[in-house]
Amino acid sequence: MSAAVSAIESSRRAVLAAVENGVFSPGKRLPSERSLAAQLDVSRETLRQALKDLAQQGVLSSSPQRGWFVTANMLSDPPNELQSFTDMAHARGLKPTTRVLSSTQRPVRHEEAERLSLPPTSPLLDIHRLRSLDGVPVSVDRTVVSLARAPGLADVDLSDASLYQVLETVCDVQVARSNYSVRADGADDRTAELLGIDPGMPVLVGDEVTFDLRDLPVLYGQLTYRGDAYRFEATLFRPRR
Repeated sequence: MSAAVSAIESSRRAVLAAVENGVFSPGKRLPSERSLAAQLDVSRETLRQALKDLAQQGVLSSSPQRGWFVTANMLSDPPNELQSFTDMAHARGLKPTTRVLSSTQRPVRHEEAERLSLPPTSPLLDIHRLRSLDGVPVSVDRTVVSLARAPGLADVDLSDASLYQVLETVCDVQVARSNYSVRADGADDRTAELLGIDPGMPVLVGDEVTFDLRDLPVLYGQLTYRGDAYRFEATLFRPRR
């Protein structure tokens, strides 16, 4: 298989996986060819051929003036949807607010380099935020983002902003999936002060590594929620024997 054919096939699989996993949902428009080609690190010609192949399969359709769309009747298994804090708040009719406690550029640390598949000394943006719903603090987030994979992020004011949306609109990074784990803990003094609870009160700590369309890790985050303000839901499937 030639390099050109391999790049087309790789792009086709990446876009198809995004459709099947609900990143691009039925009836919705895909990002522009320029943006999507940049995210997949391929030429627009390569991407366009991959999109044409998916159109022939009935997965996508195109409009000369409006771009590429996921076919409205495209069927896929409903995934556990990856939502930002802002998306979750709006879905529940709540007003999200974000206070940036600190935002610092620094080199990657050893554990972060392993989680993000980065070489030593790679530049990171280390963001510490307090998230609230209708004015009530519910989460303290610590997120590190690879600046090499999210160019321009360091220049953005993230107060009251969705990080996922900024990654998409400013950095041309489409969040595709996240590896997420949750554990119970007790609030330390600083976390308790920020969340308005007593030290030692229950909190839920979520660790996540989030990937883009090329399946490259973009950010690593640790999100600490008040135990009385967060519930994690998942659909579990028993494997066939």
